[in-house]
Amino acid sequence: MAPIIRIFLRYATFPLLYFGLINQNEAADLIADPEIAQWVSLGLGIVAPFISECWYWLASKFGWAR
Repeated sequence: MAPIIRIFLRYATFPLLYFGLINQNEAADLIADPEIAQWVSLGLGIVAPFISECWYWLASKFGWAR
């Protein structure tokens, strides 16, 4: 899971670099830090079930679920 999180972090730092909110060294540190990757993985693991339940609720409400 860590390589996928690092790819996500790489693309997430592009807008921050573009708007000048962080410099290149800080972006490299964010991408390479295993603790940040662990926190992002934990956060996505917490958020994913809520997203799927909301999607199922919408499917039931609009008749998409059978």
